[in-house]
Amino acid sequence: MKRVIFSFYIDIPKEELDIFDKELPIIKNKKALPINLITKNRLKKHYVRLLIQKQAYAKKLGYDFKLFEYGPDWILFEQKLKREHPYLTTYNIVNFYKIHLLYELAKQYDEVLYLDFDVVPMQNIDFFEHWDLTKGIAVLNNNDRVLVPENVTDSSTTIRSPTAKFYNAQAMLFEKGLSTKNDVINTGIVGANAEHLNKLAYFKDFDKNLKLMTDLTKESDLHPPRLLKYFGWDNETLFAVKIKENNVPILWLDENWHYFFSNQKHVPQRVILCHAINKDFDTVWRVLDA
Repeated sequence: MKRVIFSFYIDIPKEELDIFDKELPIIKNKKALPINLITKNRLKKHYVRLLIQKQAYAKKLGYDFKLFEYGPDWILFEQKLKREHPYLTTYNIVNFYKIHLLYELAKQYDEVLYLDFDVVPMQNIDFFEHWDLTKGIAVLNNNDRVLVPENVTDSSTTIRSPTAKFYNAQAMLFEKGLSTKNDVINTGIVGANAEHLNKLAYFKDFDKNLKLMTDLTKESDLHPPRLLKYFGWDNETLFAVKIKENNVPILWLDENWHYFFSNQKHVPQRVILCHAINKDFDTVWRVLDA
């Protein structure tokens, strides 16, 4: 069985950052930096150890490791999407690119594990041996983080929040004449093989789906206008729609295999893969070094 673990790092230029949380009071009042700027700075600061931890995990388990960065393939992908869809942000394109890389590597390997660059392996326990990827795509859902519509406000929700992705996917499914029942997919950690990626058919009708997402930022027959301001062109929204549209089998990762490190103050010892959403890598290193 030929397997690979890969990650992806692009240092988005400051002038290309989309400040999606600018309406949050703490940002408007200049009491905190925008999340995207914090992310940019901390990923750059911790780049070396973030890379080393992933390399060491793959080496210990005997798998190939690949890191994709700024290069010809990325440049061509970015230029094509910006030319054909100029409304997409660099962040949008970065996240579509990682799905593109999943498909490219699945042509060369039997099984592929993708880790966002802010994911840290905490233990050398074999992902591929624990999760049987012949049975489905392995991802986490953030369903427990979805707010009911009446609780959606500028203080509680942004275009990046699970709530926005849930209702956006719901609206897309409705327009396609499908059941609106869906899951909030987090693509920070994805395990897959070619069979299920082909069934997902992520990039089939890609232009048509982006047009639908654009239309839904302006009008929806399902949701009130005040929700549409949080809609956009998120890779995870489309991933959720494709799962339902194509009846793709899913293996739901538990919090040991995708620990969503956000508002907590520590990382439990049982965690195997830690997704540092809060970019508090100093806390992660303290746990690893203890």
